[in-house]
Amino acid sequence: MKSWLFEGMLTAAIALPALTGAAWAGGTNDYGCSNATLKGEYAFGGTNYTNVEVFNGIKVFDGNGHLTQRDYSGGGVPVEFAPPGQETGTYTVKPDCTGSMVLAGLAEGVINVLFVISDGGRHIREVVSPPLGSTVPIPVQTSVDDWKVASEQNY
Repeated sequence: MKSWLFEGMLTAAIALPALTGAAWAGGTNDYGCSNATLKGEYAFGGTNYTNVEVFNGIKVFDGNGHLTQRDYSGGGVPVEFAPPGQETGTYTVKPDCTGSMVLAGLAEGVINVLFVISDGGRHIREVVSPPLGSTVPIPVQTSVDDWKVASEQNY
């Protein structure tokens, strides 16, 4: 009886750390992203294939689900970035590093954005989804890439 008990305890002692390691190695769907993953300034550039235009600018995420941005669309008049504080939005990040944004104050009105975070929060890949209140599909082909504005030392 003592031999069986000892063998069971030994097996459990060996298996428990292995199982714990498997969970830490990605055994769940929790990849560790949250609203706090996006904090600070991000330079962005994008292309609207529907209206054939390019744009760039800077977004500032607060880490709590709010953002501001200043952008310039190529061919816009006047030739300058949007005024500070004009473009604002909210965002939500899921644990799997996907998320969504709603941006207001742009010339296009309110837009929805779906995104994926990569490189530990240093890169965001966005696509524009149909506008708020849309009940039918609207063909929008716009993609955007955002990059963290900070040196590797500061990140």
